[in-house]
Amino acid sequence: MKNILFVFGTRPEVIKLAPVILELKKYPDKYNTIICNTEQQKELSNQTLAYFGLKADINLDCMRPNQSLLEVQTRILNALDNVFKNNKIDATIVQGDTMTVLCGALASFYRKIPVYHVEAGLRSYDIYEPFPEEIMRQMTSRVAEINFAPTDKNRQALLKENIKDEKIFVVGNTVIDALFCLSDATLNEAKKYFENLNINIDDKLVLITVHRRENHGERIDRILDAIESLVKKYSDHTFVIPVHPNPNVKDKIYSRLGQYQNVSLLKPLDYPYLVYLMKNAKLILTDSGGIQEEAPSFGCPTLVMRYETERQEGIDAGVSALVGADYDKIVSHSETILSKTRTQTRLKAQNPYGDGNSAKKIVEIINQQN
Repeated sequence: MKNILFVFGTRPEVIKLAPVILELKKYPDKYNTIICNTEQQKELSNQTLAYFGLKADINLDCMRPNQSLLEVQTRILNALDNVFKNNKIDATIVQGDTMTVLCGALASFYRKIPVYHVEAGLRSYDIYEPFPEEIMRQMTSRVAEINFAPTDKNRQALLKENIKDEKIFVVGNTVIDALFCLSDATLNEAKKYFENLNINIDDKLVLITVHRRENHGERIDRILDAIESLVKKYSDHTFVIPVHPNPNVKDKIYSRLGQYQNVSLLKPLDYPYLVYLMKNAKLILTDSGGIQEEAPSFGCPTLVMRYETERQEGIDAGVSALVGADYDKIVSHSETILSKTRTQTRLKAQNPYGDGNSAKKIVEIINQQN
């Protein structure tokens, strides 16, 4: 039996790895899955695990207030070193581009344990956009034994970096698998949640998420200027913002938008509740990576508040548009959509990121390796 270690620390990693964990668990005679949560996002990651009926075998509690990136990396690497010291691990699976991903890959590499990288090959080719994730993703690819690329564009990026073709498999993105895990009963619970909060979820819903490190400082001010302008002009629309707990973001959002009646500022949402909002939104404004991939499944126009994106497929397919932290672009693109009805703005393009069978493909490939 092979011991497969899953290392993650944030909610998006849980969402995208849960389908793979659940698929591997179908082979109990062949694999023992060990779930390790660095708790980079402690509450959010554990909350989301529970939704998928999963629980971490190992919790590392690595975060401390106001840590520098170097301090976070050092703490996670030291904690993971003990995990490898105390457990026989045959392969490590990581997903995406977080500090946890890089540390999981490095800790495995130092012990010559194979690394399987889910969602490999995404590139913006700007080392500061997204920061520091672009470099973390690139470095993880260098040590990975297998790179599971969502799209052929991601595969081509890896080939250009001299990653061997036999180490690359195009499988789609597991985030689409996770969407299909949602039952009608779960979405009905989400509907009741917002009803109890007296939040009107109708065809004039705008969902906004903003949290990325590169958007802190002056950029968040410009973004909030644009959002405030839209809130005032479209007073008949409901703007829902799940607010990230980082004080660099949270304090400014509450200060600027807290007084408006058509703005609902919420604590970070459980995964099904966020999916319910995406499913019903007329427009999404976001700097999130995962939402760029999920929104096309619901035909929702998405404005990406970043200057570079490693998810170019959505831009090319016309399901999203890159607006940065540019006041004029955010406002003008938003007005184009908000001035029409929700029915008029629904997207017909197929989701370029996957068909919901990625986890099954990944496990079939892992089976071939073992």
